[in-house]
Amino acid sequence: MITIPVYDTMILPDVTFYFKKDTLPQAVLSEASAGESVIFLILKTEKEAFSMTAGDFYPVGVSGKVGSMDSEGNLRIRTKERVTLSDIENINGRLQVSAAIRPDVHDCTDEEIQERFENLKTELIGFVQNFQWGIWARGFIHQWKNINEMICAIAGHMLLSGEEKYAILETDSEKERYDLIEKAVYEFITLSKVSAEAESSQREDNEQLYREAAIKKQIRFLQDQLDAMHPENVSDVDKFQKKIEESGMNPEARKEAEKVLNRMRQEGKEGHEYGMLYDYLDFVTSLSWKTEAMPQVDLKKAEEILDEQHYGLNKVKERIIQQLAVMALNSRQSGSILLFTGAPGTGKTSIGQSIAKALGRKYVRISLGGIRDEAEIRGHRRTYVGAMPGRIMEGMKRSGAMNPVMVLDEVDKLSKDYSGDPASALLEVLDPEQNTNFTDHYMNVPYDLSNVLFVCTANSTDTIPEPLLNRMEVISFPGYTPVEKLQIARKHLLPEAMKRAGIKAQNLKVTDDAIRRIISGYTMESGVRGLKKQLDTLCRFAAVKLVKGEQKSLTVSEKRIPEFLGRKEIRHDQVLREKIPGIVTGLAWTRAGGEILFIETALTKGTGKVLITGQLGDVMKESAQIAISLVKNLFPEEAQKLKDHDLHIHVPSGAVPKDGPSAGITLVTALSSLLTDKAVDPESAMTGEISLQGGVMPIGGLPEKLMAAQRAGIKRVFIPEENKDDLEDVASEIREALEIIPVTRISQVLEALL
Repeated sequence: MITIPVYDTMILPDVTFYFKKDTLPQAVLSEASAGESVIFLILKTEKEAFSMTAGDFYPVGVSGKVGSMDSEGNLRIRTKERVTLSDIENINGRLQVSAAIRPDVHDCTDEEIQERFENLKTELIGFVQNFQWGIWARGFIHQWKNINEMICAIAGHMLLSGEEKYAILETDSEKERYDLIEKAVYEFITLSKVSAEAESSQREDNEQLYREAAIKKQIRFLQDQLDAMHPENVSDVDKFQKKIEESGMNPEARKEAEKVLNRMRQEGKEGHEYGMLYDYLDFVTSLSWKTEAMPQVDLKKAEEILDEQHYGLNKVKERIIQQLAVMALNSRQSGSILLFTGAPGTGKTSIGQSIAKALGRKYVRISLGGIRDEAEIRGHRRTYVGAMPGRIMEGMKRSGAMNPVMVLDEVDKLSKDYSGDPASALLEVLDPEQNTNFTDHYMNVPYDLSNVLFVCTANSTDTIPEPLLNRMEVISFPGYTPVEKLQIARKHLLPEAMKRAGIKAQNLKVTDDAIRRIISGYTMESGVRGLKKQLDTLCRFAAVKLVKGEQKSLTVSEKRIPEFLGRKEIRHDQVLREKIPGIVTGLAWTRAGGEILFIETALTKGTGKVLITGQLGDVMKESAQIAISLVKNLFPEEAQKLKDHDLHIHVPSGAVPKDGPSAGITLVTALSSLLTDKAVDPESAMTGEISLQGGVMPIGGLPEKLMAAQRAGIKRVFIPEENKDDLEDVASEIREALEIIPVTRISQVLEALL
């Protein structure tokens, strides 16, 4: 008896099986002969012959008989009955087994079995007709003699596990076996139909996609031909598609742009969001995304441009040249963010244009004055109606470059409310550690601002938040002296004013004395903005005379200035003509420049009250209180007058708010002069903060204050010792016109003046 182990194969009685020579063990082939008995053992898992044990087989097998062996050694075996196996042994790879016939339970009639068989054959024949190989399969089906042959023939094509195949063999009930066979066949047919339908549907979808792609390709080809013939008729979608491809966007930006473009394509021109999508794509594709190589910095040329376009400002120019030198060495944007501070009209904004020209870069200016909404910096989210990009990215669009010189004007005039804090939003823009991935809410993708040279301007640093101020290097713009203003007017302002008025150089001459009178009598600022306005007025007046034909050419002398500009000149405070006890000249800084101010004191009969007038701020009022206490200690006998007199301290120009600590020594000197009844030289002025111990502490705005002193006719000025280094920023003609005396204590001032 031959034993043949099989794995994952449907073996049932009354079925003829064909085994190829190479699928059978050599021991089986050597013993096989016609009429030889065979036992099929069903393996639970696939194993090599030498490693098989009794536990590797299911307990039910099938008996059979060898029908024939062909010349090539292939076997034809006909199965007979199910058998129960026992005493399975593996001797050197040859299996020995005891088998007992396992009878079936005949709970189905022959008619029922045949009916089931015919029904299944009919189902299978109907199923295979849907396939190209159906004719061949139908002939194969007709050859089956019983239901066992059918299931054994198609089991290899069905998704039946080894356990499910064995379950059909194991069951004793014929009815239950045929139920399992029917279930397996119907599941196979249903699954095959579903798979065929899915495959057909997939094929149809693919054909549809291929067809659509082919049509689109043809349309695109025809559209390209039309666009080439009529460039003005290119569709918005095609235009933006081309712009996106050529823009050089980073992957994140390109992904977002293509997403919006697809929405725009689907929306169509009639869609209610089409305009919003168009605006977004128009904005992002108008930006420059390609990093440009750092151009070579020519320091000599930069110095020439700065000197040509700006008179004076030597320290400012020197600092700018240093910044450009650092950039040249690093071949990239580097160095501090510059903050230019100073009075209006001192050239803070215009010098930004000169920097851009010196570097060969684009120039863009953004005014931040009055901004109180954070969205003005970071942009609005596109979920809002009327959403817009922030001013920073709008400026980048206007510049058309990734590395412009961007001037942020009026940084000190930012404010905040419920809409957010624009100054905090500006931190991300200016911080080199953050601005490489600046994300505007409108764009919703990062943009690299690290190549931008930011220049900020402000009139004062007092209102700039500390975190923002810490990221910038403050460069002060001192006011211009009358000599500098004359040169600026002669070289820049007057030629520009004549050009705006359409006046040729030979038709209008303005003498230096006339310009000096305009500077001294019609302007009162540290900058030259007011001077520019007056020269514009002069040129307009001259244009009227030239057009009327009254004169072919005009010469404007000092005496003719009132004729052109009117007789209402600006009056600056001048030195007092007489010495009066209790009145002393001080120096003050304003946003328009320096001014002198008078501290007036008086005693009246009373009960020792102190009255302070002149619209003084809290700091200046505290200085007055310190001065009173200090004078009482310095002059204890004279201070007895304060017990039966009221003291009145007044600073003229009461409509103008005044504040700051720098009037401290002026207040002490005025009170000392009043109590000792000794007048102070009116040609002497002073500035400095006072301490309760009589020390003189440093102040700010010294250059502007000294210019005001020289303009007012002051001859001698007392300043704090710690401000001596600031004299380097004062023009030489101002220093030469004044006697400047540094002091450390108030006693030095009183000894010199009283």
